[in-house]
Amino acid sequence: MGRSLAVTTTLSADDLRKLARRERDGRVSLRLIAVAAVLEGAKRQVAARQGGMDRQTLCDWVHRFNTDGVEGLRDRAHGHPVRRLTAEQEAQVRAHVLAGPDPEKDRLVRWRCIDVQAYIATTFKVEYHESTVGKLLHRLGLCHVSVRPAHPQGDAEAQAAFKKTS
Repeated sequence: MGRSLAVTTTLSADDLRKLARRERDGRVSLRLIAVAAVLEGAKRQVAARQGGMDRQTLCDWVHRFNTDGVEGLRDRAHGHPVRRLTAEQEAQVRAHVLAGPDPEKDRLVRWRCIDVQAYIATTFKVEYHESTVGKLLHRLGLCHVSVRPAHPQGDAEAQAAFKKTS
């Protein structure tokens, strides 16, 4: 059988339940109720069920409560991943995309995410997944899907005549 959990606090189980009733965050409230049950001597399984969690998760929360108090029962912020391109590099990517490809040199009539991905890899030595390039373009105010531009060898007069007869 497992060891009993030790809760080190000057608060009683009733005090913890009062705090749980006043708490605005429902997750913290459930964690306080589970810690109060442990403080009263309830078995881990019973206390975990009252808090809506697993026994091991209850142990983790009790350890955090012992070290940080009620603030230890709050979810910690995870933050955002660090951007791999600087603002100047992103501006350069945006300018490159807005300039569009050269049909003779690039043999393309419009950029695709995979083309922008290759440009970023060769220019800045930064590897992005194709879907991440689409998110980057969206963040830069560009759309990763666009209509096909006019073909460079298209005949505008023939198109106008076709439209008139259709």
